[in-house]
Amino acid sequence: MDEMLVKYDERMSKTEESLKSTYNTIRTGRASASLLDRVEADYYGSMTPINQIASVTIPEPRQLLIKPYDKDDLKAIVAALNASDIGINPIVDGVSIRLILPALTEERRKELVRLAKKYAEDAKVALRNIRRDAMDEIKLDKDLPEDMRKNLENEVQKLIDNHVKKVDEIYQAKEKEIMTI
Repeated sequence: MDEMLVKYDERMSKTEESLKSTYNTIRTGRASASLLDRVEADYYGSMTPINQIASVTIPEPRQLLIKPYDKDDLKAIVAALNASDIGINPIVDGVSIRLILPALTEERRKELVRLAKKYAEDAKVALRNIRRDAMDEIKLDKDLPEDMRKNLENEVQKLIDNHVKKVDEIYQAKEKEIMTI
């Protein structure tokens, strides 16, 4: 039965990792190459992440510099940036693209905190769904004695409590990062 607990623990950990990667795409006022993780450009007919067709560097704390490996991809990258939801206008300077991140207003910071809270709640819902799956699997196993079933349910509940606590910690760290000027 320990392998069952390990399986569900891994699924719960993947939910946490998914939340962290989603949080990396939230703009916090300072430049991060992970802002562009979900932005894809048309690269010879297929949608490709920008970080695979260009180098992304951070020359200053509030600026991203994108240098395409092939200069012909410049227009496609600019089009993808304009169509994306990052809300930054690209500045083309010959062979590279600059993204200058504006300072976040207090209103925008609060909006981003609400978005981060929504992502954290979605992660908690996913964790509860995993718990439900685990509880269903325990109940369906008729070979388990009643006391062992209760122990397993308690272990699953301890797992979920730990992972929910971690999700809350991840959210609080992100909230602090967003609200820091």
